[in-house]
Amino acid sequence: MIDETLLREAAATVAANGPGDAALDALRRRWPDVRFTVCADDDVPARLAPAWSGVRFNLYLIGGGEHCLALTRDHDTAIGIVVATVAD
Repeated sequence: MIDETLLREAAATVAANGPGDAALDALRRRWPDVRFTVCADDDVPARLAPAWSGVRFNLYLIGGGEHCLALTRDHDTAIGIVVATVAD
């Protein structure tokens, strides 16, 4: 489960480190049991609203239901966060 507190703190970590490898490293150190990945926001389906929007990044939730990973809007089934960089 990715609750609002974790999401807010993850967003603050990304904002402090920039939406790249430094943020990914910091996120993984702080929450080793949560999956994190980085991609371009253009790679995320446009129909999916971000769980969090920041300056130059959006956060999306990774769901772990069934047998495959997928993006989700459900905080209760979320097991990770995608940091999606937004181009200028």
